[in-house]
Amino acid sequence: MLWAINRKKLAEGYDLDALKISLKAEVQQTLSDVVDDGIEQSGAHIWRFGDIPDCYEQKRGGYAVKAYPALVDEKQSVGIKVFETEFEQQLAMLAGTRRLLLLNIPSPVKYLHEKLPNKAKLGLYFNPYGKVLELIDDCIACGIDKLVAQFGGVVRQEEKFAQLQEFVRAELNETVVGIARLVEQILTTTFAINKRLKGRIDMQMAFALSDIKAQMSGLVFPGFVTSHGWQRLPDVLRYLQGIERRIEKLMADVNRDRANMNKIEHIQNLWKQWQGKLSPVDKRKPEAEAVRWMIEELRISLFAQQLGTPYPVSDKRIIQAMTQISG
Repeated sequence: MLWAINRKKLAEGYDLDALKISLKAEVQQTLSDVVDDGIEQSGAHIWRFGDIPDCYEQKRGGYAVKAYPALVDEKQSVGIKVFETEFEQQLAMLAGTRRLLLLNIPSPVKYLHEKLPNKAKLGLYFNPYGKVLELIDDCIACGIDKLVAQFGGVVRQEEKFAQLQEFVRAELNETVVGIARLVEQILTTTFAINKRLKGRIDMQMAFALSDIKAQMSGLVFPGFVTSHGWQRLPDVLRYLQGIERRIEKLMADVNRDRANMNKIEHIQNLWKQWQGKLSPVDKRKPEAEAVRWMIEELRISLFAQQLGTPYPVSDKRIIQAMTQISG
């Protein structure tokens, strides 16, 4: 059973986690209602907040209310909002910081056009996953995330943000060029795979090719650069190269591919069931996201062993990781 601060019963049931998920909006609204005027703000284009506290506490009706303020991305501006947990605060703070930097730093697009080789430019312009300018914006946002991490993470003080802004301004051009070159390799490999998947298909291979298309849709899609993050992009390229090796082997031994695919299908079904029990916030926690990438590494170990994996992986290890996270 969950109660609001005013002692009004919000909902009841036997599954506390399910109740929390269903009442997320109400909890967020309650936090916004109880914080002092001036804590939450909207429509800012520069840092005008002074210092943002790590935590905000207030007593209401005999209860201590704790909330976590963060900079939030409003697309054309930024604001400050309070959150229920420190993890949600961290997620919002990164997105809000990225947006405020984008609003105050010159775009590296011109530099990108000057420095990228023609082959890389063509690779980006043949991007089938949306407009090329959206792809470049994705690379820029990813570059900012990388530089924020190199600086030491997000900041809460106005003076520190000014230092972060100057650091990003100085380093963004070269950082984005490096990311764009890697993204061009990813798109070129994706294009080559899609080319091989077109045309007449042997019915014996249909299941494998369908599985490959589903895998690729989770690796390369509009916004994939920032979504996966700069640390993960080399792995994405390796997973695509693993698909190329798989296709080569598929022609020679369909039955072995089917046996390996059955293992992947089994673990993916378990993963989807497990994910269905997680809240949207818990799904974004690093330990939960790591399980999804373990499945990609399992694919490498089964279909493209010669590419290697950064750590030992098996279906048992993946199940064990899910069990440990679930407690």
